[in-house]
Amino acid sequence: MRSSPTPSDRVNRSSARKFSLLRMLRRFARRQNGATVIEFAAIIGPFVAWMFAIIEMALIFFAGQVLETATADSARLIMTGQAQKQSFDKTAFKQDVCSHLKAMFTCSGVHIDVRTYTSFDAVELSKPTYDEEEGKLDTSEFNEFKPGKQGDIVVVRVVYEWPTFVRGFLGLDYSSLPNGNHLLMATAAFRNEPYSN
Repeated sequence: MRSSPTPSDRVNRSSARKFSLLRMLRRFARRQNGATVIEFAAIIGPFVAWMFAIIEMALIFFAGQVLETATADSARLIMTGQAQKQSFDKTAFKQDVCSHLKAMFTCSGVHIDVRTYTSFDAVELSKPTYDEEEGKLDTSEFNEFKPGKQGDIVVVRVVYEWPTFVRGFLGLDYSSLPNGNHLLMATAAFRNEPYSN
């Protein structure tokens, strides 16, 4: 037969339960399983946003470099007299520039300005302005095509509105135009080489 518990047995069992409860709380406090999930949830949002911002910045720099290379390659046609010999007009020259910009650009967004100058000091390198009323880039003064002749100083300018997507996150904004796009501009200034007619 079981004997009835004494008061000291009751105290021992009560303290054993308290000790067991404390042990469980300590074990729970030491466990790290849920902490990883909580830390990941707190970090993943900003991490993904920063990744998109870095990728967009890299794309803008890469697109700018592609535009610079296309401008330099096409400007060489003017510098060596090939464009003049083949009677290039603005459309033909723009098509040549666009042939170097196949994948990343749409040709309709490319704007070209080719001018001749009497000296390098007189060269004008201003950007086209943004028309607030129309809500677009004003390229009305950015549409000449004067490739010149032998020995002339020529400046070729090409602009393109590059769309941006990461705006306003932690102060990041790659847009340089009020419509949220980034203005890419490439310039080539040179003196035409002597070439035979």
